[in-house]
This record gives sequence, structure tokens and C-alpha cells, in this order.
Amino acid sequence: MTLVYSTEVGRIQPEKEKIERPKGDGIVRIQRQTNGRKGKGVCVITGLDLDDKALMSLASELKRKTGCGGSIKDGTIEIQGDHRDTLKQILEQKGFIVKFSGG
Repeated sequence: MTLVYSTEVGRIQPEKEKIERPKGDGIVRIQRQTNGRKGKGVCVITGLDLDDKALMSLASELKRKTGCGGSIKDGTIEIQGDHRDTLKQILEQKGFIVKFSGG
């Protein structure tokens, strides 16, 4: 049984567990997805073993160089539009091993 309320300290919030991202195999994968986006395509970049700050700076650089928007969700970078070739060139210049995945 979990303690929910105490008269000494009030409502007790459960401790948040830190979610660890799964370790990749060292290969960055770029995939184009349109599911759930009303036909609009995005490039999803997975397999980056970076911390949150480095992931944010890499995502902002990719958005600047492709000239479009994007976001970070659960350790993956989503870039709007179909820019797979440009993203592959940029990531390979940074020293990543890049492969295309999906259709």
C-alpha cells in the first residue's frame, strides 16, 4: 500500500523515475514518416547517444541548415519535410555513421 496523504506534510508526490533511453548500436537511422500527420512527412532521426543538451543543439543546427521546423521527442529528432539526403550529409560530416531506414 502506498502512502498518499500525511497530516504532517500534506499530499505526498511519488518520486519520478528517470527514464533511460535504450542504447543504440552506433548507427544513426533516418526514417521518413507520415503516419498520424495528415499526409505531412517528417524525417525521424534515431540512434543518437547524446545527452539532452547536445541533442537540443544538434536539432537546432539541423533545423537551421534545412530551413524548416522540427522537435525532439523521447530522444529522437523530428525534422519537418523530406530532407533525408541533406540530413545524412550533415550528420556524416559530424562523424556519425548514418543509414536510411523504412520506406
